[in-house]
Amino acid sequence: MARSPKQPAAGRGAPGQGFSFDDVKLLVRLVEESAVTHIAWRRGSEKVVIRRGGDAAAPAAPVRAVPVTAPVAPPPHAAPAAPREARPDAPGVVVSSPFVGTFYRSPSPDAPPFAEVGQKVKKGQTLCIIEAMKLMNEIECEVDGTVAEILVANGTAVEFGEELFRILPG
Repeated sequence: MARSPKQPAAGRGAPGQGFSFDDVKLLVRLVEESAVTHIAWRRGSEKVVIRRGGDAAAPAAPVRAVPVTAPVAPPPHAAPAAPREARPDAPGVVVSSPFVGTFYRSPSPDAPPFAEVGQKVKKGQTLCIIEAMKLMNEIECEVDGTVAEILVANGTAVEFGEELFRILPG
């Protein structure tokens, strides 16, 4: 049976103020030290989801965290595309979100998208940014290939494991 997390100490993030780094470390330690494989915790408008294990057939995309001072807003001129799911029978490699956050196709509202449908991409190339807990995390391509589908609209919330791109290797 899992222990319930201790309340944060004063100055580490009072209820309603979001999560501190120490709070997240505590939640990760709880998952590591118990038989729990998934924990979701909400404080105010923020939510932390931590999962252990997962589907061995779907490796997580490499992630690089980049701290920023303000969230990147979607470009005002960009019409949001309707999100859709990848077809299970469609060829290619699906790049999924490694955590909960907000999906952004470009590094700033004025910049062009990292990737477009039909564009050739290289392994390690940035495809998008997922903002989580005020950190901008660059999601990198797992294979050399061509972007076949972009499955999420710019500026929308994504869940852990949600499909973001389909890449045709080659």
